[in-house]
Amino acid sequence: MHVVIAPDCFTGTLTATQAAEAMAAGWAQTAPGDVLTLVPLSDGGPGFLDVLERALDGEMIATIVGDPLGREVPAGVLLVGAEGERTAYVESAQAAGLHLLAASERDPAVTTSYGVGQLLLAAREAGAKRVVVGLGGSGTNDGGAGLLAALGAGPPEHLARGGLALRDLGPDALAGLDRVQAEWAGIEIVAATDVDNPLLGLQGASAVFGPQKGASPQLAQDLEGALGHYADRVWRFGPPRTDLLTGTPRRLDKEPGAGAAGGLGFALFVLGAHRRSGVDLVLDAVGFRDLCAAADLVVTGEGSFDWQSLRGKVVTGVAQRALATATPAIVIAGRVLVGRREAMGVGLSGMYAVAADPAQEEAAFADPVGTLRARAARVARTWSP
Repeated sequence: MHVVIAPDCFTGTLTATQAAEAMAAGWAQTAPGDVLTLVPLSDGGPGFLDVLERALDGEMIATIVGDPLGREVPAGVLLVGAEGERTAYVESAQAAGLHLLAASERDPAVTTSYGVGQLLLAAREAGAKRVVVGLGGSGTNDGGAGLLAALGAGPPEHLARGGLALRDLGPDALAGLDRVQAEWAGIEIVAATDVDNPLLGLQGASAVFGPQKGASPQLAQDLEGALGHYADRVWRFGPPRTDLLTGTPRRLDKEPGAGAAGGLGFALFVLGAHRRSGVDLVLDAVGFRDLCAAADLVVTGEGSFDWQSLRGKVVTGVAQRALATATPAIVIAGRVLVGRREAMGVGLSGMYAVAADPAQEEAAFADPVGTLRARAARVARTWSP
């Protein structure tokens, strides 16, 4: 039996590679005769660059950028293609990732995406004509204002002080935005997003993802107001483009993916970016359809299989690719919060939780490799002949 093991990272505990290796070890323990192909994946969040570096023939350029609190951290830009036609891949989480912050430091009121702008500058300086930005796993909620500050759209002391400070933006805070847009007009920018949320509203960045980053209900409301004020300032210096079909102005804050990574999607759209599903981009890069066609079973996984998983995440992308080749797909997750009907609706044939109750969750966090390996071993008894 040929089994493709293709998980995302288990956020906060295991990288995608570590998860794939743990699942494979458990599976092999029960079904040593099975052929296992390990394909760690990402949807644009943490691990995006690692996955693409393995799949693409490119050169990794090392650089130093600021983290969400302005501290220097190592990062990379993956360059692919010949000079003059280079595509640069960057991972926003390397500069703005939640994993860069201790639990006590998680405060979207003050965290900034300035370092992501530094990554874009590094990509342009390396000669890239196309920049693909993986979005996901951020610890920021500043609408990409910090990114725009790094590119020169306005003073960092106004734009790079976190999401809450945006409520105090003056009328000239983005006076350099039109110049920045002109500078980047000749570079294709792709926003590889893991979600399709808008910037504002009940499904927006602050309301949906703010709490994950440390925002209280009151702070989430305050951030919503601050981002609304910021979006208004953006229109003053960077008028919205016209929709070619309707002739009406495009509201970039309402575009699917504008709320990705705390609103980084919105800032990229302001620069002229177009959106692509991060998981689809990664699955194409690794040749996932062919892998599914050659397999008898696909096993994917992530830390929490919940309602967000149904909106552009790795598990759903894997299930749909497997469904296209009539290959059964199952998910092993740290916890499962999705009903069987919803899981079957995206193409999954089975769901298996590592932790079914709080006591088991504590054990899983204490030994993520061991508990995931043990769960995979039990699942193999069901699926391997």
